[in-house]
Amino acid sequence: MNNMPTFIFDLDGVITNTEDYHFDAWKSICFSLNYDLSAEKNEELKGVSRSKCLDKILKWANLNISSKEFNEILKKKNNLYLNKISNIDSSNIIKGVYDFIENAKKHNHLIALYSSSKNAKFILKKLNLYSYFDAIVDGNSVKASKPDPEGFILASKLTNSNPKNCVVFEDSEAGIIAGNKINMTTIGIGKSSKLKIANKVYEKFEEINLNDFK
Repeated sequence: MNNMPTFIFDLDGVITNTEDYHFDAWKSICFSLNYDLSAEKNEELKGVSRSKCLDKILKWANLNISSKEFNEILKKKNNLYLNKISNIDSSNIIKGVYDFIENAKKHNHLIALYSSSKNAKFILKKLNLYSYFDAIVDGNSVKASKPDPEGFILASKLTNSNPKNCVVFEDSEAGIIAGNKINMTTIGIGKSSKLKIANKVYEKFEEINLNDFK
């Protein structure tokens, strides 16, 4: 096993700010369902798979729909989202992330991604970051999404890393819970009070220094 800490990144809200595009896409879906999705409720959708997001929305809206309509809505939401992110590039990487990853690679740290998004590889390629990752776990790789730790367990296995030697960067409560369940070091990114369950919280990624983990 590698003794250097392995860094596992979430994607949306940590590496790039595509979360606003998710919010806009879900708001469009909710409008068609006569439900007004608030920014507060949207916080509960962060880090959660697309199908679980729709499950939550239908529950909040007190709606029941057929499985066919459910799948059609998932497809429509994804198409809305993909259209919104079609023009992203390396300029959309959150400040501080690229320098941190590049420095970590120079110091022989393994870099992994675990995102609930099924578009993770597509987005990493658009950001010109794909080659930096030693392992990529996305929504296509797991059966159970966050807060289940399945994806983090898989990322640790793919990098031959002990979970206790992994550092997770997350902006969602679900992701922090998942990392905590298997004793990974969890780093919350953002202002949400729900991130206080992380081992440490930074408001912005650019505040983080590689030396913090030596």
